[in-house]
Amino acid sequence: MPHPETAAPPAPEPPPEAVAPLMRSLAVLRELAAGGGRQAVGDLVRGTGLARSTVDRVLSTLTRLGHVRIEGRDAVLAPRLLELGNAYLAACELPDRLGPLADRLADELDESVSLAVPDGDGVRFVHQATRRRAMSLAFRIGDLLPAERGAPGALFADDWAAADWERWRLRRAADPADAGFPAVPPRPPGAADDRSGDFVARVTAARSDGWSLDDQLIEPGLVAVAVPVRDASGRTVCALSVVSHTSRLSADALREAVLPRLRETVGAMEHALRAPAPAAEDAHGPAQASWMRASKQELGPEFVESMARGLITLTAFGAGRAALGLSAVAEATGLARATARRALITLEHLGYVATDGKLFRLTPKVLELGFAHLSGLTLPAIAQPHLAALVERVHDSASMAVLSGDDIQYVARVPTVRIMSVNITLGTRFPAYPTSMGRVLLAGLPEAERSARLALADLAPLTRHTVTDPERLAGLLARVRAEGYALVDEELEEGLRSLAVPVHDRDGHVVAAVNVSTHAGRCPADEARAAILPALRETAEAIEADLRVAGRYARIPAL
Repeated sequence: MPHPETAAPPAPEPPPEAVAPLMRSLAVLRELAAGGGRQAVGDLVRGTGLARSTVDRVLSTLTRLGHVRIEGRDAVLAPRLLELGNAYLAACELPDRLGPLADRLADELDESVSLAVPDGDGVRFVHQATRRRAMSLAFRIGDLLPAERGAPGALFADDWAAADWERWRLRRAADPADAGFPAVPPRPPGAADDRSGDFVARVTAARSDGWSLDDQLIEPGLVAVAVPVRDASGRTVCALSVVSHTSRLSADALREAVLPRLRETVGAMEHALRAPAPAAEDAHGPAQASWMRASKQELGPEFVESMARGLITLTAFGAGRAALGLSAVAEATGLARATARRALITLEHLGYVATDGKLFRLTPKVLELGFAHLSGLTLPAIAQPHLAALVERVHDSASMAVLSGDDIQYVARVPTVRIMSVNITLGTRFPAYPTSMGRVLLAGLPEAERSARLALADLAPLTRHTVTDPERLAGLLARVRAEGYALVDEELEEGLRSLAVPVHDRDGHVVAAVNVSTHAGRCPADEARAAILPALRETAEAIEADLRVAGRYARIPAL
């Protein structure tokens, strides 16, 4: 137990106008995020201290919003929850304006590069350009670190007032194990405790030097150097860091190697911050309000409208909508002014919104609502629940594959239980040309690349039905591209029929294909197409909707 004189002050009481259901829903989301994105409902009841009936209603509403899905006894964070964090990232403009410059620096240096912002007495990442190595940066967008355990914190603490330092000391005294920062690895036995004098000295040095060094403060072997990025008024808005490992460079060697290039990039970033503000994103207030009313009519007490209104308030902000007045928030959400006001008061009390008395802004704390976990999702992880739902509809196995050279590689699969079924495991590879998913993926390539691949392909017959004529195959691929699907009968294996459609990313590029495989003798091809294709297309559209949200600021790997 901390000493009474150093114990953290109790949390302030919520204002009378606070929306209690909104506070409860955010408590459930925080608990889910802290549990790695998946928890049993009973554990959520114990973790939040809420009644089971209350948690059930919260989860029902969050499921309707698309923020959570229920799998058996577990509640699972869903990709659409990223809309909340995306709203903050778009509103602050840092990833959009500075992210490309950070990516370019990472490519030039072949080291991981990060953008971080201050969040209370912590540091939160808003952009990552990582190198894929055995020993490399593992933090995600949205992860929170203590200010004293990393390079950016000393740069931000230079702007702290006396009250900020006092809160920092109280927090550290009450939380000696960094329990409030789950992304931070535990300190190794015997590690130095850098919580008071050392951190103050590093803040003083950073003020004088104009840069800050992390010599294995987060974990052994990890080193970094950070430089502040300031806006036109001279305020530090974020820090640019280059991160490496002692197996490649010591902390001092890293500083000497990258500091000049870091400063050049910061200059370009500060110039980018002075560019005109982006055009404001469209608001969908009336449609959202109508949708909430319809949801309430359909679900009754299982849909807590005041909770949904509060969460939708966060999405009023975005690109070109960084600071909004009450009327603008009400208009963007379709809510009455009084309703929007209560939601904003609640969100301000919880630290997700800040205000100067007239205008409201989102804070980086919005990213604690599952963004770090969800930003680490892969394409197969996003697709898996949608494939499972598809199998329940069509009662045949469903898969996802990506193009790998001249082959397709299976990256997600949900089998069905039949006497005769297709036995394929993840990682399985087949030639692209005789498969439905391969044809969808080949058809999605630029025409010149597609023609070059076909010219070099070894079109060997795998069955008596396999198309091996290059001109005929080129014609089939053109038809697949025009119609948006491929049906292949017994070309890969006798008796096997497969129907596939493409999956597009948020830029419209074909990044994967999903299919349903069945036995060709079960019904005619036209009947199979009529029965399966609509469900297959709806599944691809659902995956694409998640990708549009998840891929806005996070990189979604195919494996």
